[in-house]
Amino acid sequence: MPSVVTSGHVIWLFGLPGAGKSTLASSLIKQLQTRSLGVLALDGDALRAGLNQGLGFADADRTENLRRAAEVARIGVDSGLCVVASFITPLNTHRRLIRKIIGADRLSLVFVNAPLAVCLQRDVKGLYARAQAGLLQQMTGVGSPFEQPELVDLTLPTAEVSPEVSAAALLAFSLARLGRPA
Repeated sequence: MPSVVTSGHVIWLFGLPGAGKSTLASSLIKQLQTRSLGVLALDGDALRAGLNQGLGFADADRTENLRRAAEVARIGVDSGLCVVASFITPLNTHRRLIRKIIGADRLSLVFVNAPLAVCLQRDVKGLYARAQAGLLQQMTGVGSPFEQPELVDLTLPTAEVSPEVSAAALLAFSLARLGRPA
């Protein structure tokens, strides 16, 4: 078994629900692991089911959810891991908080950019349909804002290119940030 090479850095994917964050994160994690990199996967749904259960979707709860996720990511980086985080991260204040906690030199913010209209069509989890029916309050993009990012290291236009093209661009970017050959 090859030895695991570690290089601490956080690749933080953010965007609207349905933009493709989880798909791209999953692909990146597999590709990094095949290169024997130590990887910690942080997913918004998974953290809300455990560490952050009990937090709602009010502004203060969203901020606390992301603060906790950033603290876990920082611990991962301190341990030499590549952390792949996938969270909606709707506000610029959230993105600045994450950058402050993790450190600008150890964080890459990746905007998974798909317009709301495309995300509404995709609606993989049925969240938008529930929000439009009034069953889900404070849904990002419908009842709660998603701000266009001020801080971005990479933008992936997932409505314009295939998942394979987006995944390849994300992998190349991530390997460069990690100082690893493609």
